[in-house]
Amino acid sequence: MPSLKDLKNRISSVKSTRKITKAMQMVAAAKLRRAQEAAENARPYTDRFNAVMAQLAGSVEGSSTAPRLLAGTGDDQTHLIVVMTAERGLCGGFNASITRLARYRVQQLVGEGKTVKILTVGKKGRDMLRRDHGDKFVGHVDLSEVKRVGYSNAQEIAQDILGRFDEGEFDIATIYYGRFESVISQKPTEQQIIPAKFDAVDEGEQAASAQYDYEPSEEQILADLLPRSVATQIFAALLENGASEMGARMSAMDNATRNAGEMIDKLTIEYNRTRQAVITNELIEIISGAEAL
Repeated sequence: MPSLKDLKNRISSVKSTRKITKAMQMVAAAKLRRAQEAAENARPYTDRFNAVMAQLAGSVEGSSTAPRLLAGTGDDQTHLIVVMTAERGLCGGFNASITRLARYRVQQLVGEGKTVKILTVGKKGRDMLRRDHGDKFVGHVDLSEVKRVGYSNAQEIAQDILGRFDEGEFDIATIYYGRFESVISQKPTEQQIIPAKFDAVDEGEQAASAQYDYEPSEEQILADLLPRSVATQIFAALLENGASEMGARMSAMDNATRNAGEMIDKLTIEYNRTRQAVITNELIEIISGAEAL
């Protein structure tokens, strides 16, 4: 049975931990509002941009003059896996869920005899994948000093990926990130960015696009917009990741705070019972000594 001093020290330690987790929860809640607004505000632009790109891509599909970023290299032997995670932990299973999806895809591709290269964005993804797939790493993007992710950060990552594609280092590039749905729900997402893939355009969009003639040609417009599309998709993924990270951390710290409170209650009860037992034993000794006299 632990002594009263041990129990008192443990209660004090758990109370200190609870203060820390409560503070982290409040900080995450404050950051979540901004991150969620940024992610949600970017979605209409991204969706509309992708719709326009889908219309243009549909008009040149199968053409010999289609841009290489759209048509691809004609092969699927080498894959670049871009894993986007957080720079810090203490956010529940957010990082693990993304790396789990990426690890499953890597194992699947290796099983098919494909060559896999991994580019990590965020320290946690690099740490989780290093032991099993460290030999496949080709680069890492450190955003630990970036307080607020901007489009320039996405452009730097996109330029790195596009440069590798131009040099023939890979055939297909896919990004992995967490899409924000709610504070308690972040969905690990897989999205191919090279060759470009866009959702099918509905009949209404097709009818609207039929009223426009593009100048210069669709191929020239796509050649200019496709690199921007890669940067746009990466930027949207970074924003979604930021909101997902804060939502996951807020939820995890809330659970930790409540668990610490429950532990304090249990330890307090145990402390009171132990203290009562000590007092009872002392009284018994006093009474026994008095009777002996």
